[in-house]
Amino acid sequence: MDIRQLRYFIAIAEERQITAAARRLHIAQPPLSQQLRSMERELGVRLVERSGKQLELTRAGTILYKRAISIVKLMEESQIEVKDTGNGLTGQLTIGVNTLSDERLPNLLRVFRERYPRITYKIQQNESAQLCKMVKERAIELALVRFPLELGEFSILHLRTEPFYFVTAGNGEAAHGKVTFEQLAGHPLILPSTAGLGVYQNIVEEFSRRRLQPNVICECSDIAMLLELVSADFAATIVPETTLRVHRGYDVQAYEIEGSTLAASSVLIWLKDHELSKAAQNFIALLQSESDASAAFGPSEGDADDQAAARGDS
Repeated sequence: MDIRQLRYFIAIAEERQITAAARRLHIAQPPLSQQLRSMERELGVRLVERSGKQLELTRAGTILYKRAISIVKLMEESQIEVKDTGNGLTGQLTIGVNTLSDERLPNLLRVFRERYPRITYKIQQNESAQLCKMVKERAIELALVRFPLELGEFSILHLRTEPFYFVTAGNGEAAHGKVTFEQLAGHPLILPSTAGLGVYQNIVEEFSRRRLQPNVICECSDIAMLLELVSADFAATIVPETTLRVHRGYDVQAYEIEGSTLAASSVLIWLKDHELSKAAQNFIALLQSESDASAAFGPSEGDADDQAAARGDS
């Protein structure tokens, strides 16, 4: 039997007449009678019995009718679910986020959820190198990562390039709100991330280009803990602008670094030559449209005010 025959049998069972069932199904009566006989031959049992002008289900026919209703309903629901998933209306968005995160992500996900309310989410946070590995292993489809990284295996959507700031406890002082690398070399530093990776490497290489040796006393990949330590005047740090925008409420002071070329670039990546889910495709399209609309996600007026407050500008 196939799904078509089950639909025929449901109509026969509910209409209790071949003629009425054929009319309901928009087919001729003889082919429908033939299909009923074919099902009975295949199953080796009688499915209906004639009672006057109407048909009555046998015990076997009653069981088949109940099963047919369930099977047809499941098939129809499956078709809807598959179509909705194919169109990105349902399914799961799996995305990795760099340890330093991105302050725009919550709002982007909110907008995405408003457009696709039946999507579910899996969000993983890790170092950029680990996120690349997870994308390659297909544990996640998308990841927000930071350079420097080898990304030859990935497709890339550039999101932003941002400066770094020198951050101390809130009681710190600095002339005109700026410091030099020469001044930074004299401070005990906590560097984000881990030696040899991403942001950490960017910072160390910037000191090296200036023939300076940073006084790194601590590495910390937990940014909340890092800022707690800075706030307690354990040591100072150097972090990308995003850190100041995402992690607020700490008693810290941020300063521009004079003459610095130090910058962090963040990108969205996904595996090349691999078919993405429609949910992932729709999220990439959202980021692209937001990027076009806001000139690569330039800070809003409110965000600029928050930055000024973090730097101690009046």
